[in-house]
Amino acid sequence: MKLGKVILTLVLLTAVTLYSGDPKKFGKDLTVKTTTKISEIYSNPSQYIGKKVVIEGHIVDVCAKRGCWMEVKSDKPGQTMRVKVNDGEIVFPLDKKGSWAKVEGEVQELKLTKEEAIEFYQHKAEEQKQKFDPKTVTGPVTFYQLKGFGAEIY
Repeated sequence: MKLGKVILTLVLLTAVTLYSGDPKKFGKDLTVKTTTKISEIYSNPSQYIGKKVVIEGHIVDVCAKRGCWMEVKSDKPGQTMRVKVNDGEIVFPLDKKGSWAKVEGEVQELKLTKEEAIEFYQHKAEEQKQKFDPKTVTGPVTFYQLKGFGAEIY
């Protein structure tokens, strides 16, 4: 029973630590009052394309070159949503990986030809200093991202 109390205490302390203090703000102030789950966007993307939403989750990756995008972890395992901003308008710091973020933006659908997808993934790999095999792209790719307007990072 004591181990359970210790684990519960650690979980509560972690939650308080994550949410204590004022968030660091990037870009515009958030105006949308409700949060939309990333998994909800993926389950019915056509309902959200072109709409302004707020998502939240842990930051799992940040653009190492310019800080012009970050990946936010979904509420559903294995899912993330990329938040892309115009270069220089907002710069997401690399040291914020693992932090909790609330981000407001417009849901976008990106349809890439096979050639565009290869170029996109090659660029992303270069930014992250990773290897990329173009043969892994076998056809056109469609994905969804958030065009970011503002973020609060805790």
